[in-house]
Amino acid sequence: MIKQSFHKCEKEHGIYVRKNDKEDMIILCLYADDLLITGSNPLAIEKFKERLKLEFEMTDLGLLSYFLGMEFKKVKELMIMHQQKYTTDLLKRF
Repeated sequence: MIKQSFHKCEKEHGIYVRKNDKEDMIILCLYADDLLITGSNPLAIEKFKERLKLEFEMTDLGLLSYFLGMEFKKVKELMIMHQQKYTTDLLKRF
């Protein structure tokens, strides 16, 4: 990630951030083999993902819906995080 001009977050070891002069930002969340990429410029994110695909075998799963046990739903401009499936499964089990 250092070669790609990312800086490792001091507070959270799996977070990397790249910010350029135009105030475009890409945030990369990495945990084992799970990867979440977000940022302020969709075109810059797509270019970065294409560079990653040249170096690593990876699959783009599209819009965020599930990450590290958390579910996500896009509503208008918001991203809502919830655990509806986990809660439903828990209620069915007990």
